[in-house]
Amino acid sequence: MKEVASLRYGVIFKKAFSPVDTFKAFVRDILGIELQIDKVETEKSFDKPIGPVDVRFDLFAEDKVNRVIVDIQHRRYSDHYDRFLHYHCAALLEQVTSSKNYHPDLKVYTIVVLTGTDKHQEDVLEIDFDPKNRHGKGVGEIPHKILYLCPKYVNAETPEPWREWMLAIEDSLDGKIEEGNYLRPDIQKIISTIKVDGITPAEYARMKDEYSEEELRAKEREEAEERALLAGLEKGEQIGLERGEQIGALKKAQTIATQLLQLGVLPADEIARIAGLTLEEVQKLKPS
Repeated sequence: MKEVASLRYGVIFKKAFSPVDTFKAFVRDILGIELQIDKVETEKSFDKPIGPVDVRFDLFAEDKVNRVIVDIQHRRYSDHYDRFLHYHCAALLEQVTSSKNYHPDLKVYTIVVLTGTDKHQEDVLEIDFDPKNRHGKGVGEIPHKILYLCPKYVNAETPEPWREWMLAIEDSLDGKIEEGNYLRPDIQKIISTIKVDGITPAEYARMKDEYSEEELRAKEREEAEERALLAGLEKGEQIGLERGEQIGALKKAQTIATQLLQLGVLPADEIARIAGLTLEEVQKLKPS
């Protein structure tokens, strides 16, 4: 059992996966693409932001030979599906420079590693942009793809070699990892890279900042949930009060109508007008 820095932290995830050979091995096993790259960028952003939000890619590599962009994101957010779809689309839109041609030169693949829980509890989820016919068969027109990997839910049906990568990521999250469980040299290299005795003071400082940020986001989510609950309760109380008033008014109207019916001097339609009821409601109040 080795003590390691958890891959839940962005600074550690980037340290582990930014080496070119590690990045290429991971992409090869997950996407089946043999990248030809000589660098992996971290915190990548575009010179001209796409839209009002300046997106930053955790790990970004561009293969100009195979015409492929691969982006790996790892952070878990409450809106991670929408957030990383936005990032993916930004990488597509950045390539479109003229209304004369909307076809991006580079295929874009985004791999999202969710280092936490997810409400769907699936090991792998995929967004495939290729148009499908009515039978679900793709036409091979659009290759772009997003994969969401959630190591917490890896299982016996998770395909190899994805499974070993995901198990290793999940295994690291508590700060300890059983290195003997992993045979792949690429994963052994990651374990060696994130061992605690190899973490620099600057990286520890970044980990501390990230932890504080996570705590703040968790507190903000908790407060937002409390506000939503209180708002729901207040709304429920208001609805209950209004409903109670409606029921009271109806009973009062029914009492007036019943008394007038007992007198037997007014027609039912006139009683309905006086009591504020429908003719059908008054008819139901007549003694059988």
